[in-house]
Amino acid sequence: MEIRPRTPDDLDACVKALAEVQASDRYPVDWPADPGRWLTPDGLAGAWIAVEAGAVLGHVALTRDAEVTRLFVAPGARGRGLAGQLLDTVRAAVRTPLKLEVSSEGEAAIAFYERSGWRRVGSSRATWLNAAGEPALLHHYESPPVQSSGPRSP
Repeated sequence: MEIRPRTPDDLDACVKALAEVQASDRYPVDWPADPGRWLTPDGLAGAWIAVEAGAVLGHVALTRDAEVTRLFVAPGARGRGLAGQLLDTVRAAVRTPLKLEVSSEGEAAIAFYERSGWRRVGSSRATWLNAAGEPALLHHYESPPVQSSGPRSP
């Protein structure tokens, strides 16, 4: 398995993996009219994928305002630590604090972020609707502090 920057040639495989995630977890809640464009939001600073044997197993993107977005791992690749590796890749590329939003319906994602040291800093209502047809409740998170690689004090 390899984590590397996403290229335009990877988009079809990313859409295929996203379709598996959407069928399993309803992420995104509504299938986008142009899923390749959805994976490439305005303000994109970079995107990375986890690949193995030509298949995309996971994806993460970062916006210019240091927001992690479009993070997912294909159902058949879960339990291997890929989400954490993808987040670590973003954190290594950008040594500033990161932020992200997650819907309150994403209980597994919330548990993962909180186990990983992300801190909830607020909540708000989205402009899009959740599975119940109501404005989704979004929780806002900040990344844990970046660890220094310098010498430690005794």
